[in-house]
Amino acid sequence: MAALAEVARFGLTDATRLADVAAIRDRFAGHTSALVETTLLRRKATGKFSGLADVTDWLFTDEALQQATTAAVARHRARRLAGQTVHDATCSVGTELAALQSTARHLLGSDIDEVRLAMAGHNVPGVLLCRADALRPISRGAVVLLDPARRTGGRRRFDPRAYAPPLDDLAEVYRGYATVVKCAPGIDFEAVRALGFDGEIEVTSAGGSVREACLWSPALAQAGVRRRASVLDRAVAGDEVVTDADPDGCGSAAPGRWIVDPDGAVVRAGLVRQYATRHGLWQLDPDIAYLTGDRLPPGVRGFEVLDQLALREKALRRTLSALDCGPLEILVRGVDVDPDALRRRLRPTGRTPLSMVIMRMGTGTAARAAAFVCRASPAGDADPDR
Repeated sequence: MAALAEVARFGLTDATRLADVAAIRDRFAGHTSALVETTLLRRKATGKFSGLADVTDWLFTDEALQQATTAAVARHRARRLAGQTVHDATCSVGTELAALQSTARHLLGSDIDEVRLAMAGHNVPGVLLCRADALRPISRGAVVLLDPARRTGGRRRFDPRAYAPPLDDLAEVYRGYATVVKCAPGIDFEAVRALGFDGEIEVTSAGGSVREACLWSPALAQAGVRRRASVLDRAVAGDEVVTDADPDGCGSAAPGRWIVDPDGAVVRAGLVRQYATRHGLWQLDPDIAYLTGDRLPPGVRGFEVLDQLALREKALRRTLSALDCGPLEILVRGVDVDPDALRRRLRPTGRTPLSMVIMRMGTGTAARAAAFVCRASPAGDADPDR
């Protein structure tokens, strides 16, 4: 700890890294690599865990930090588990334990990795810990939280049977238990159902990025809910939850004043229609996730429609030139278009920043590509009628 405190005083920036490491090596010799890595991981963790814990003296491995849950998502899950006895059976370095400490009735952490377990003991003092294999249950009467490893060499694994431990093994071992299982957001929902899972699948985003899918066993799921999107950490509008039990009566029609690209958690959870109905929006096409309406949902960035054209580059170039288009943002859904390549071909040279939303409309022989030239609202615009 004393050595880490001394190393923390070094900048370790791109400009000073070589000189700093040389000075650290002169002082600490063979411990240099571990000291430098831990210092850099602590700095990287500060933003990820802001509001969850003071991680300035935590211990990490690089892989553990990559897989660790961000603060907003960990706090959200801890709120759902408030008052429960919780056993985090893959506790790693203790991120979830830090969130659960203030909400769980009783808390136990276990992991098979001795190094990570020792780190958890340092990071989250006061929590009961023991070494155990997640595939050999050691608790009774507790909600079991499981976070199987989803990365190999920094790369994500999307096949649930390729997790460590494999998801099918966990499903078999914990059949009949109350469980919460963290998964990659890109996991195949049908493959999960094929394993016999019959609870709630929650897709969570924070700060505009989809972070994870989470499987809540039937004992913990909300009645009548099988899919949930939780949109967290929004500065203007606050958190929002959409479920498949919500009304979904929105229709499809011509564009209104605004086009809205729903949050990725809503799209991934298949809850676009429920979100649209809640906010008085409708679909441009029943099979495409872009929405439209005359007002923006609070705090949501939208695209004000200036013109609608067929996807013909000569006509697009002429329209963009007439609007003095300079910086051009291109969003595409349902059409095989490379936004970067198209932007280069359109060659906008003006000064006005614009956006272009390209989408497929219709199906079969009636399918066509439409391009909407738009002006984007500021991110998190609180005044959609501006």
